[in-house]
Amino acid sequence: MDHLQAGGVKWMMYWIIFALFTTAETFTDIFLCWFPFYYELKIAFVAWLLSPYTKGSSLLYRKFVHPTLSSKEKEIDDCLVQAKDRSYDALVHFGKRGLNVAATAAVMAASKGQGALSERLRSFSMQDLSTIRGDGAPAPSGPPAPGPGRASGKHGQPKMSRSASESAGSSGTA
Repeated sequence: MDHLQAGGVKWMMYWIIFALFTTAETFTDIFLCWFPFYYELKIAFVAWLLSPYTKGSSLLYRKFVHPTLSSKEKEIDDCLVQAKDRSYDALVHFGKRGLNVAATAAVMAASKGQGALSERLRSFSMQDLSTIRGDGAPAPSGPPAPGPGRASGKHGQPKMSRSASESAGSSGTA
C-alpha cells in the first residue's frame, strides 16, 4: 500500500509541475519560439520531469511548489471556506428564485388555463379528424350538416350543441 501511495504522490507532483509548465508555455511560446532548439529543449524538459532517474518533477515540487503552498496554507483554506459559503448561498438564492418562478408559472397556468385544455379537446370533432387524415374538402364554415354523428330533430334543427353531440356520439359509437 505504501508503494501505491508513493507512486500516487510521484504522479501528483508530476501533474502539478506539468500543469504549471503548460501554463507558462502558453506565454513563453509567443516570445521564445524563434529561439534555436526551443522545441527540442521543451521535449527534453518534459523527459527530465518524467524520468525516474532524475526525478525532475519531485525536485521542482519539493523545492518550489511545496514551500509556497505551505506558506499560503491558511490563506488557501480561508478562500476555500469562503467559496464554499458563497456557493451554498448562491445555490439557496437561485433555488428559491427557481421555485418561485415555477410556482408562479403553475398558478398562472392553473388560473388562466382551466378551461383552455377542455376547449382545446372539444375543438376536435370526428369531422375535423377525418379532414386531417385527408378524406375530403376542408370543413364547412357554417353550422355542421346533419350526418351520421349528428342526428336532426323533428323540425330539421340540430338536436344538440356541438360539444354535447360529440360526447353523445363518442359514447354511442365504438
